[in-house]
Amino acid sequence: MSAGHDDRPWLDPTLSVPERVESLLGRMTLHDKVGQTHQVANIHPDDDADLLRDGRIGSSLFASGATGGNERDEGVLAGNIDAAQRHATDESRLGIPVLFGRDVIHGHRTVCPIPLGLAASFDEALVEEVAALAAAEAVVDGVAWTFAPMVDLSEEPRWGRVAESLGETPVLSGRMAAAMVRGFQGSGAAGVADESRIAACAKHFAGYGLSAGGRDYDTVSVGENTLRNLHLRPFRTAVDAGVCTVMAAFNDVDGIPMHAHRHLLRDVLKGEWGFEGVVVADWNGIGQLVFQGVAGDLRDAARQAIEAGIDLDMCSGAYAAHLADLVESGEVDVALVDDAVRRLLTLKFRLGLFEKPFVGDPGRSNAPTAQSRAVALRAARAAHVLVSNNGVLPLSPDVGTVHLTGPFAEAGEELLGTWTLDGRGEDVVAPATAFRERLGDKRLLVTDGRFSDRAVQQVRNADVTVAVVGEHPWRSGEANSVTDIGLPAGQLDYLRQLSRIGKPLVVVAYTGRPLELGEIMDLSDAVIVVWHPGVEAGTALADVVFGDVSPHGRLPMTFPRTTGHIPTSTHQRPTGRVIELDEDGRLGRYLDDLVFPRLPFGHGLGYTTFEYGDLRATGSTELPLDGSVEVEIEVVNTGARSGREVVQLSFRDPVAQVTRPLTELLDWSVLDLAPGEKGTATFTVRADQLAYHGRDNVLRVDPGEIVLSAGPDALHGSRLTVSVTP
Repeated sequence: MSAGHDDRPWLDPTLSVPERVESLLGRMTLHDKVGQTHQVANIHPDDDADLLRDGRIGSSLFASGATGGNERDEGVLAGNIDAAQRHATDESRLGIPVLFGRDVIHGHRTVCPIPLGLAASFDEALVEEVAALAAAEAVVDGVAWTFAPMVDLSEEPRWGRVAESLGETPVLSGRMAAAMVRGFQGSGAAGVADESRIAACAKHFAGYGLSAGGRDYDTVSVGENTLRNLHLRPFRTAVDAGVCTVMAAFNDVDGIPMHAHRHLLRDVLKGEWGFEGVVVADWNGIGQLVFQGVAGDLRDAARQAIEAGIDLDMCSGAYAAHLADLVESGEVDVALVDDAVRRLLTLKFRLGLFEKPFVGDPGRSNAPTAQSRAVALRAARAAHVLVSNNGVLPLSPDVGTVHLTGPFAEAGEELLGTWTLDGRGEDVVAPATAFRERLGDKRLLVTDGRFSDRAVQQVRNADVTVAVVGEHPWRSGEANSVTDIGLPAGQLDYLRQLSRIGKPLVVVAYTGRPLELGEIMDLSDAVIVVWHPGVEAGTALADVVFGDVSPHGRLPMTFPRTTGHIPTSTHQRPTGRVIELDEDGRLGRYLDDLVFPRLPFGHGLGYTTFEYGDLRATGSTELPLDGSVEVEIEVVNTGARSGREVVQLSFRDPVAQVTRPLTELLDWSVLDLAPGEKGTATFTVRADQLAYHGRDNVLRVDPGEIVLSAGPDALHGSRLTVSVTP
């Protein structure tokens, strides 16, 4: 720095962050302040040198474009970061560093399963470890901020962005989001100032998962009560976990675009919840207010956005072009700009950017290591959900000859999943590679899944066929919605051909969304759903198929019977006309099909069987409003192998001010049991966990009966009624 602390006291690290912020804010001109609210894409230190010296750029993200998860770019250029920081710090009047962000969603160089796969683990410690690994690799490239976790709830698998989500329920999504926040940002005294941590961002606030018809960016029709009781809850959990930033959603909510939604952003998020971090626009989200028909031009869009509470303008240029003029003309209160800049500066100080703005050692590597691959392998194993099995799995080590076929048999990059900007295909262990290591060339037959006499002949020659089918990651993620959640064209016909031979058939479905699995389950002897698993794809699959690891993933979203059954989820509420269902869902609201989902939320099998006892209270069944009750259920491993059971506790509130879900996940407990071993899942249920927003949108807990249910998924369980008492 060219000046000492006496001249620029905000550079004195012995001062508190608020003191440093106010010292700097007091020296800033209006144009300096506006510069901090302006984010550009892919900063170029030569082209942008004058803007950097003048403090006209506060932030930059590295991305290939508005839908960067679908396109590869040249990566983060550390040299560009350091050159840009020299202009911004050493050559500027105030010495404010630039904040650099990138989408680090489920790994940086070491790619782990997509977020929906991480959620399938029901393992918060594992998810935190994955996020910490991603942060440590990202900082090597100069990344200080990621746009994750995505906590949008959805019951709409046609929407491609469910791949980025953490499940359909507020509790699972919220707890996994909090784990990611801790992993990215750290939870110790240093927090994000730790050199191996980065700032996280909870997105997309709010209601994005309700986009009409599953069409990305579409409109959302939802009342505030449903938002509060479902879709805002995981955001609140992330805020309570200390997330540094929150991103506004592209969609409108009942006619008001989120980038102009003062009530939800400024009144609820910043006011009611006390969020002190940064609210960032999504890519050109402010500019899109013009396209959405609520702003006459970019100037008007800038005014509405700053008033609504958007602190940082991502890539629209609206604030840079018009915010100063809006203040000078009296149309925008400068206090709104000061509030935004105060939040942005606080984040930069918390990240330690003023002390260490540069990337550092350019020779450091963040390529996958044995240690990072070990984390990725554990995560990939946990993303495998065995949804059906007639006993063909696990395969015996002396199974004989295995035919591995399908479009992903020798895949690499295709198994990384969406939003893997820095992962590399050559780092991926393909299924064929892992199977060949176990079986050798003589006992492994590999075909690529195209219709051919050779492929059919190999089914005849083999003792078992493992068909790896599903979605390419380009079919999921942002801007990749579909009208049909069946397998891509040709794959189901291929499975029919394989099944006709009459040999054992195992189907592995790689996917970024729930799929229509009915006929696939009928055709096959076993089905494994694998959310795009990352660099250890093949190793994890072989470990599961050959029984080294018992599959223990659970479905984080409901699988509908067909596309026509959407929406189907645990969000469903009781209706006024009660139609009784038998245990198979044969009665109900459709003339031509069953009602129950193909696979319920939380479903997942292992290589053993479990028997549940009765859910019981360890003491009183009366739950005081300011207290708790403890309940427990015994689970016995009745099979011949060790296994892991995810015991899920749900509840229903039969009488409330507003209609409540028919079942709502409350908590879960993981039991690892040896053959014949008995375990007890114990839950402490607090009254505040049962709270909901009533007709006045105020949080409340009502006295009365609550029905608890503990079991292996959302549809099955042992019930117990407890009474909430004043």
